[in-house]
Amino acid sequence: MISQTTYVTRREQQMTFARNRNTVRYTKRSLGSISQIVIVSMLTLIFGLIYVAEGTKATGFDYELSAVESEITEMNAKKEDLAVERARLTSVVAAKNSTVAAAMETATVSGYVAE
Repeated sequence: MISQTTYVTRREQQMTFARNRNTVRYTKRSLGSISQIVIVSMLTLIFGLIYVAEGTKATGFDYELSAVESEITEMNAKKEDLAVERARLTSVVAAKNSTVAAAMETATVSGYVAE
């Protein structure tokens, strides 16, 4: 059995300790697990606040809409009351100017009933 040996020259061995070169290898730094948890929780909090803000904005529009609808209902009720008042006033004027009302006697109070 023949073993294969690899010969390394002296120059190749000294490359790691050559002049003006660092002998320390730096590893790339990344965020730690606690930092990652903090960042994820902050992002979750921010998205949650945005979600709540949009929800309250929609609720605010709902309140405005219900206020306008109640105002419309109130105005319609006032309109109906005014229509009844108008009909009453026109009927009084029409009754006063009618020939039947002119032929009637005026009413007087003859007395009150005593108990």
